[in-house]
Amino acid sequence: MSGLRKTNSGYGFFNISVGEAPDTANAISLCRGDVEAHICLSCVKDAIVQETQTDCPNSRYASAYNDICFLRYSDATILGINEMEGRSYSWPTNDDNSSDIGFFLALSQLLGNLRGKAADGGSLLKFATGNTSVPDSSKVIYALVQCTPDLSTQQCNDCLQNLINRIPKEISRKGASARTPSCTIRYENYLFYNKTPIIPLPSSAPNLPLPSSGKDTNTGTTRRMAAIIIPVVFVIIVVISIGMYIIWRRKETLGRKFKSKIMDVSIVESLHYDFHTIRAATNDFSENNKLGQGGFGSVYEGKLPNGQAIAVKRLFRESEQGETEFKNEVLLVAKLQHRNLVRLIGFTLEGIERLLIYEFVANASLDKFIFGSPITAFLSIVFFFYLFLKKIIAHVEFLLQLIDPTKRLLLDWDTRYKIVGGIARGLLYLHEDSRLRIIHRDLKAANVLLDTNMDPKIADFGMARLFNPDEIEGNTNRIVGTFGYMAPEYALYGQFSVKSDVFSFGVLVLETVAGQRNQRFRNGQGVEGLLTYAWKCLQDGTVSNMIDPILKENFSSLNEMVRTIHIGLLCVQNNVVDRPTMAEVVHMLKSTSLPLAKPSEPAFFMHTSVAEQILNPIQDNNMGNNKGSHFSVNDVTISDLVPR
Repeated sequence: MSGLRKTNSGYGFFNISVGEAPDTANAISLCRGDVEAHICLSCVKDAIVQETQTDCPNSRYASAYNDICFLRYSDATILGINEMEGRSYSWPTNDDNSSDIGFFLALSQLLGNLRGKAADGGSLLKFATGNTSVPDSSKVIYALVQCTPDLSTQQCNDCLQNLINRIPKEISRKGASARTPSCTIRYENYLFYNKTPIIPLPSSAPNLPLPSSGKDTNTGTTRRMAAIIIPVVFVIIVVISIGMYIIWRRKETLGRKFKSKIMDVSIVESLHYDFHTIRAATNDFSENNKLGQGGFGSVYEGKLPNGQAIAVKRLFRESEQGETEFKNEVLLVAKLQHRNLVRLIGFTLEGIERLLIYEFVANASLDKFIFGSPITAFLSIVFFFYLFLKKIIAHVEFLLQLIDPTKRLLLDWDTRYKIVGGIARGLLYLHEDSRLRIIHRDLKAANVLLDTNMDPKIADFGMARLFNPDEIEGNTNRIVGTFGYMAPEYALYGQFSVKSDVFSFGVLVLETVAGQRNQRFRNGQGVEGLLTYAWKCLQDGTVSNMIDPILKENFSSLNEMVRTIHIGLLCVQNNVVDRPTMAEVVHMLKSTSLPLAKPSEPAFFMHTSVAEQILNPIQDNNMGNNKGSHFSVNDVTISDLVPR
C-alpha cells in the first residue's frame, strides 16, 4: 500500500501489484476526473491510512469510496476486470413517490451520451460530464460518469449501462448516484463538478529531452529534429481534432433529432402505464396468461382495471435488440392510426422493465383460418351437408367450430376478398399515406390478425424500417423475415424497398385464394411452389384449378377470384420494377373493369422436374421423421412474436 501513491499515471489513476501467486497483493485507486492533483493525492493518502488500519489486517479484499476518490485491494487480479460485486446505490425517490417521465427520459438520454464519451476516453482517462434541460421545464440536470481507465471501451460501456438500467422511474429530481468497483454515475440539479478537468491532460506535443551536455554537432542535430517533428505532430493533432469535432457535431445533431422525437412529453405521458398496473392485469405475468414467446420477449393476455382486454409484450431484460425494438415501437407505431393496423395502447418503462401494450384482437391470425386442418379430407365429405344445414340452423358458427377447428369455412369468398383489400389499404398507409414511410419487412399470414368483424390488422412491427420520404430503397447485412415471403432481392442481397412488401403481399394473396401455404402447395399431382403453379395455371387458362375447393360453390364470384390471383402474380414478379405499387394494387382491387398487365415469371420459378427433385426428397425425409405430422417450410421465421 505504501508504494501505491508513487504510481500515479498523471491522470488520477494508481495501481500496484506486489508478490507472487498465491500471495499477490493488488491495489488500485482512482480520483474523480475533475479534481485538482493535490486534492487527489491527499484523498488517496487518507484512504490508504484508513484501509491499512481497519480492513487490511482482517481481509484479503476491500474497497473504500468517497466523493473524491476510491481505493480497492484484492489478492485476485484487478486490472482489466469489470467488477460488478460490491455495487452501491443511492436512489432517493420523489417526496410524493411520483414519476416524471419527461425528467426520466432526459436523464436517461444524458447518461447514455456521457457513457459513450467516457468509454471512448482512451487508456488514461475514461471520464465525462455534461448537462441537459428537462423538456417543458426550467430544470437542468448535471451529470458525471467515470470508469477505471484499465477497462476496455466495451467493458466501460457495459459497466455504466448496467447502472443506468437500474435507475427507477420514480428517481428523485434533486440528485442521486451509483457505483461499482469499476465505474460510477452521479447527477444533481446543480453544478457539482468542475467544467474543465483539473487533472493534467495529454499535451499537444511530447516534450523532447535535450541533452545537458555533448558536442555541438549533436545539439544542432537534436534541435533540427525537434524543429521538424514538433510542427508535424502539431499539424496531425489539429487535423485529428477537427475531424473529431465534425464527427461530434454530427452525432449531436442526430441526437437532437432523436431527442426531439422521444421527448414529445404529451404523447409519452398519454401512453405510459404503471408497471404494477400491468403486472396485475396479466396476473403477475402468469403462465396461464402467456400467449407465446418470440425473439425479443414473451406475450401475455391481460385486462386493465376498466375492463379493456390487452396483449402485453414483455421484452427480455438482457436483449439490446429488444431495447432497440422498444424505442422503435414507442416512437413509430404509436404515431400510426389506421383501422387495418394493430394499435399500440401504451408502454411501461420502469428500471430494467420494458413492456409494450397492444389492443387485444379477439380472433386468431389469418393463417389459423386459411390453411387446411388435419380433417381436410373429412371436410370435403361433410361440406355439402353443411350447405344444407346452413339454411336451417341459426347458430352456424357453432356448427363450424364443431366440424372445422381451424374455422376455415368461416372464410367465404366475400370475407377473403375483404381481408385482401384491408391488408392492401394497411400497406398503402404505411408506404404513402402516413406521415412516415415504413417498410414492414415481415408481412405474412401469421402477422395479420382478424377482429370480431373479420377485418384484418397488420401486426408485428419489430422488423419495420423507417424511410425518409425521398428514400427509395435500403440495404442491410442482417436478413430478417420469413422464408417464402421474402422478395428475391432482399433474401439474396439484403436490398429492400416498398416493393419488398408488395412481393410479400402477393404471396399472401395467392395463399388466401388457394387456402394452402406457398412452399407446400399441393396440386393433386405433386408438390411445387404456389407461385410457380399459379403462373402456370394462368398461362394455361386453368386458374380455377388452384382455387380453394371450399370456394368453388360460389360460381358468381369466379371471375373475381381469377382476377385476384392475377393481381397476386403481378406482385410476385421477379423484376422489382415490374411489380405494382400498393396504390396501384388498391386501385386494381377496387376497379374490376381496369385491364391487367400480363405478369412475367414469378420469383423462385421452378420447372416441374426441378420442383420434384428438390421438394419431394424434403417431403419424404420429413414424413419419415415426423409420422402423422404436417410439415411447413413457411414456419421457419426469425421475426418477433405478434401479440394476440
